[in-house]
Amino acid sequence: MINDPIVEEVRRYRKEHSERYGNDLNQIVEALRKKENESTRTKLNPGPKFLLEKGLSA
Repeated sequence: MINDPIVEEVRRYRKEHSERYGNDLNQIVEALRKKENESTRTKLNPGPKFLLEKGLSA
């Protein structure tokens, strides 16, 4: 397998980030949601996708 420095960096960051929250997925998600809410960037929420009934068009 080829060692890719970018992949290694992502894996290292992911491991450090997980360890910061005790490898607890609920704490990780909570921290990411908090960071997202504090961000000034536009949030995308495409919402649920609904299938159209046969014969109907959008």
